[in-house]
Amino acid sequence: MKTLLVAFASLFCLLYGLQNLMNLDAAFSFVQLTLSMQGHTLYPASIGPAFTSDVIIWLVLGIIILLELLAGFLILRGAYDMFRELKGSSERFQQAKHFAALGLSLAVLIWFGLFSAIGGAYFQMWQTQTGSTALEGAFWYSMQLSAVLLILLQKDSEDLID
Repeated sequence: MKTLLVAFASLFCLLYGLQNLMNLDAAFSFVQLTLSMQGHTLYPASIGPAFTSDVIIWLVLGIIILLELLAGFLILRGAYDMFRELKGSSERFQQAKHFAALGLSLAVLIWFGLFSAIGGAYFQMWQTQTGSTALEGAFWYSMQLSAVLLILLQKDSEDLID
């Protein structure tokens, strides 16, 4: 079950990264809307500056996509390692979780750290309909990925693997 959850988490991250690549103009527009803080009427003042430079927007979008794909590939490597150790000892299976745990941690940092903490709190994404919808999604994604990470980190006994 852990191996399947990890495999689906990998698929999740990879699909988001690839969807962003396939919809690059739309992804750019979303990041541009977020970083520019356009449409902020409820809390019009911010503790820091908005960013409107295309270079910065492309850089941020590139980082997001790169991190989504990196998380997906790390988790995929972990799923592969775990699959190879399904019939091994619980100690070896525990060691095989390394890349999955690393990738899942990165994924949580993406959707909780980048989207919720920075996008939601600093850039006030919640003030626009598009940003609010994305922020809600980021909450669900970070909770789902955190749940998989917590399940993954539970030690396995020999009885559960045999």
